[in-house]
Amino acid sequence: MSNRLFLLLKKGEGENVEFKEFLNSYHLKEGRFQSLACQMSHRLIMGRGKAIYVIGVSDSGELKGIDEKTFEETVNVLEKLAKEVEARISSIEKYEVEKNSFVGIVEIQKNSNGKERVLIGTAGHVDHGKSTLVGCLITGRADDGDGSTRIYLDVLKHEIERGLSADLSFAVLGFKDGKPIRMKNPLNKREKAEVVEKAEKLVSFVDTVGHEPWLRTTIRGLLGQKIDYGLLVVAANDGITRTTKEHLGILLAMELPVIIVVTKADMVSEEKLKGVISSISSLLRSVGRLPYRVESEESAVKASKLVFSKPVVPVVVTSAVTLEGYNVLETLLYNLKSRKFTKEDFLMYIDRIYRVSGVGTVVSGCIRSGELREGDEVFLGPFHDGSFKKVRVQSMEMHYYRVEKAEAGDIVGVAVKGVKYEEIERGMVLSKKEPKAIREFDAKVIVFAHPTRIKVGYEPVVHVETIAETVVFKEIDRDYLKAGDRGFVKMMFKYRPHYVFEGQKFIFREGRSKGVGEIVKTYELA
Repeated sequence: MSNRLFLLLKKGEGENVEFKEFLNSYHLKEGRFQSLACQMSHRLIMGRGKAIYVIGVSDSGELKGIDEKTFEETVNVLEKLAKEVEARISSIEKYEVEKNSFVGIVEIQKNSNGKERVLIGTAGHVDHGKSTLVGCLITGRADDGDGSTRIYLDVLKHEIERGLSADLSFAVLGFKDGKPIRMKNPLNKREKAEVVEKAEKLVSFVDTVGHEPWLRTTIRGLLGQKIDYGLLVVAANDGITRTTKEHLGILLAMELPVIIVVTKADMVSEEKLKGVISSISSLLRSVGRLPYRVESEESAVKASKLVFSKPVVPVVVTSAVTLEGYNVLETLLYNLKSRKFTKEDFLMYIDRIYRVSGVGTVVSGCIRSGELREGDEVFLGPFHDGSFKKVRVQSMEMHYYRVEKAEAGDIVGVAVKGVKYEEIERGMVLSKKEPKAIREFDAKVIVFAHPTRIKVGYEPVVHVETIAETVVFKEIDRDYLKAGDRGFVKMMFKYRPHYVFEGQKFIFREGRSKGVGEIVKTYELA
């Protein structure tokens, strides 16, 4: 008997483990078949997309053993059940316990294809209601006026106590038949997995940080994910702030379609609300964008088409306390076009690293291009010497739901084997083709704000994808750069090489000095 079979029998039926002695034509009868299909669907949800059937075993876990013909018939019934719940058999292990008497382990994997996905990055000033907005969307419940729904996004204890999001949060809103799938408790991993399993369309939110000291984290959230749209939140009682303008600048520098949501409409007079909307319109026009007020579900459908062309920015007014405007916003989100998945080679920039008990080292991020499957071998790096290591993908999860395949635009956690937790750093990549480490690159830049002159030797922090690294300006195509200038610069990562390539956009900053750029040439590490 294999160790795995022994452990399954010892542990007994678990959340995603089912014992079956045998299945035959009797189990294909309509009533019985549907009952077994529901049972399989439940096991898949509990197993985050993976179910394990131990066959040739009684309900109590006693080894019975079945002959070869019954074994094959049982597998055939399981195959039909899996097809019924949009899953498939991913592996079969067969063990002979006595002569011509077998038991087996059959793994069922939920198909993850066919779902339309949209990834939205939220931005805006601290306490303007980003987390509360997303919390109300995914639960369908009104807020108490004191940010009660915010807890669904503020996942760290100190964040809940402070009422500030100090890191990136991820939430998922699922749609089925055009209607949102509500969650009673979005912190419940099983419920999140169930939404992913049931939904026909998924809208994932990268909820970033609005507090000034964590601007670096906000930039990482917006640059480090393969975001489709930026959603900028402006509180009606506070209006446009410096942070609002800064976050809008980041979204526009990334050339993202933008949606603006005005929150806390219940806290101000009609006159004050009109003033805020007017100031938003003026700000958008000053940067070459056209505001489009969305006040009905019909206009939301129209706005979803217009926003894709980028110059048009839908503006939706909401209140988390009264849920005013939420039906309009949901209609807009449901009708947004998903990204066009690229067919390029697989590439993912690592955003977070975890050590998970019983799993090992897990890295997470948003897949930039291509697709990844369980069992794939990929390169991870670059390390400080510019090298890459080959690692194997053991398993993957998306919003706590286990998947066998993930593709461009998916936010996934990937369990990797072949590298130590301590060796991995944010900003490294997973890639199917071995990349080349880069230490120096040429870029065209625009300086937004800087109090003095920028000369050779300037050392800002560059944010590109999930990389946040100090660079040195080695060469400039003129004597100096100042606020408002455009120019060409040769940069060098100060401490270690990274993987970057031509065409990538980045933000550089030092204190309140900021600019954007695009990589035009890279120099491989010798």
